[in-house]
Amino acid sequence: MPGPADPGIRAPLSRIEAELLQYLVDFLGEHTFQPSVREIGRALKIPSTKSVTEILGSLERKGYVRLQQGRSRGVELLGHAGGTGTIAVPLLEYDPLTGTMRTVDHVTLDRRLVGMPESFLIRSQPTAAPEHGVLEGDLVVVHPSARAKDGALIAVRVGAATIVRPFVRRGAGVVLGATPGTDEVALGTGDDFEILGVVATVIRPPRA
Repeated sequence: MPGPADPGIRAPLSRIEAELLQYLVDFLGEHTFQPSVREIGRALKIPSTKSVTEILGSLERKGYVRLQQGRSRGVELLGHAGGTGTIAVPLLEYDPLTGTMRTVDHVTLDRRLVGMPESFLIRSQPTAAPEHGVLEGDLVVVHPSARAKDGALIAVRVGAATIVRPFVRRGAGVVLGATPGTDEVALGTGDDFEILGVVATVIRPPRA
């Protein structure tokens, strides 16, 4: 079974994958070690150990866990450093060598602040949106699979910059709404941009 690569923006989880991941996090917080495949099956009412192994393999391919072959409790939660009710959220930055977003760190957060297990963080840049409560240096929780409504805040990679701007629906095009000091931006098929997802939560680290 192949090990996890750096997934950048992680693939969405199915319902049972999300349940199993949350069970692993909560079990580790209570016991300081991981459950066995049989314990996972009993807890989640999955009748087959093969099915549990397949779900764990899918979580590994999507970048949430690392499996240690030959060990009954050989499941490692990638980036996890918290207890029950928390989740390790990857912090993404643009990698100019590959032209993609990549994971540079993990931040352990209360699960209630995160929402979707496949959520990730970006650090807001000088082109922030203060009138929407986003300042430079804030950690922005992004839901990659959420569909943006008109006026919603979205995270967008434009070239090497990751910015937060309102989404404006105008025909089939993508328009980033104006903010104080910036103009409205219309993005076309020839532009180097990627809509990363919808802004869900803003976390403000302590300022020095």
